[in-house]
Amino acid sequence: MRFTLTACLALAIYLASSRAELAAPNLWSIPYLDKYIHFLIFGLLATNLIRIPLCNHKHLNSTLAFALTSLYGFADEYRQSFTLGRSVELSDALADSLGALVATQIYVRWTAYQNLLEWPLLSLKKLFLESRAKKRKR
Repeated sequence: MRFTLTACLALAIYLASSRAELAAPNLWSIPYLDKYIHFLIFGLLATNLIRIPLCNHKHLNSTLAFALTSLYGFADEYRQSFTLGRSVELSDALADSLGALVATQIYVRWTAYQNLLEWPLLSLKKLFLESRAKKRKR
């Protein structure tokens, strides 16, 4: 489930950046709004990625999530250079990386945030497995 959510978000980013026209052009009158959006979306991507156990060490997992998210952000910006009507902006890639860095550090350092994300209501797989276990006991 976690991998599916992460893959869907990465696909949504890819599809959104593949379009020549902007999704909500009227919003761009707010200064630096696109940078905030990059920061938040890639922070969310990094948070989803860090929740996939890539390795057993928490800090290495955090580093991998940050590196993979940043690499995806830079690759996506480069790919936009081939999309008609889009341009490469280093500041977008930096906002992507900064969002990934902040998100992974919050996740690693703030246990209450980790617990919230792993709460059974938000962790559908865990909820599903618990309900199956209860049914088997009956």
